[in-house]
Amino acid sequence: MTPASADYPATRFRRLRRTAALRDLVQEHRLSAKDLIWPLFVTDVAGADIEISSMPGVSRLTVEGAVRAAETAARLGIPAVCLFPYTDAALKTETCQEAWNPENLSNRAVRAIKSAVPDVAIMTDIALDPYNSNGHDGLVRDGVILNDETVEALVRMALAQAEAGADILGPSDMMDGRIGAIRQALESQGHKDVSILSYAAKYASSFYGPFRDAVGASGALKGDKKTYQMNPGNRDEALRLVARDLSEGADMVMVKPGMPYLDICATVKQEFGAPTFAYQVSGEYAMIKGAVLNGWMKEDVVLESLLAFRRAGCDGVLTYFAPDIARLLASS
Repeated sequence: MTPASADYPATRFRRLRRTAALRDLVQEHRLSAKDLIWPLFVTDVAGADIEISSMPGVSRLTVEGAVRAAETAARLGIPAVCLFPYTDAALKTETCQEAWNPENLSNRAVRAIKSAVPDVAIMTDIALDPYNSNGHDGLVRDGVILNDETVEALVRMALAQAEAGADILGPSDMMDGRIGAIRQALESQGHKDVSILSYAAKYASSFYGPFRDAVGASGALKGDKKTYQMNPGNRDEALRLVARDLSEGADMVMVKPGMPYLDICATVKQEFGAPTFAYQVSGEYAMIKGAVLNGWMKEDVVLESLLAFRRAGCDGVLTYFAPDIARLLASS
């Protein structure tokens, strides 16, 4: 309901825009470094720790580089990082057993960061695509992505990540029933304090292209992911998925991609009141970064893009701009 106001000239909305002090005083939504999660790409493939061509300014990092990035996050006040592995092609198989190897790249990076920077929260990704020779988030048989068999694999993956010291698990696979199965396994194995940030409403989007370059999945993917990721035309389904994941034990929920789905973010927050996050995905980053590098937009467009998430009701955002934003906020 729109609050009533007196007619002009008794009400002049420009009065409260007249000075910077007045504008600050009545600003409704604010952005802080504490609202950010910084995604990091990690590799131990020789020569792969370079800038990603489709994501200018973003590089794959060695484990040591990821530790340094986490130290930077701590200095800038960014509370969490999220790890995505660029896996050696020799370790990718149809059975994806590297996903739950206690010594896999992701788990080694978790332990290294937690040892060096214990106060930075570590989020991990739960999906099989970094370890799958066919590039899918789930196990595949005769061209069909298997749901229940994949959930069993994801549970093993989740337990390995929890054992490594992950604070937040991020199931991004979109298999049915995986949140409940992971939560039950965590409880039974003594990991009751590990949080789940569910990719509850993850759409089958073309905005993911640069990410697949970053993790080395672009060439491997056979077919598409439309049998498990959401149809971009659906809104009510997103609400049903969020409701299900919360009922199964998710502590937080995510909408992905971000800016093209701000309506979903707003509705999820309004309907459920649960901690709600969005992922400003690789394609969003690439478009904004490219425009800034070409001089078509000023750098402060980055802050505007993130403020939109807060205005829509998001409690936080995964964004590759996290360190840039933190520095801009600190200097303002």
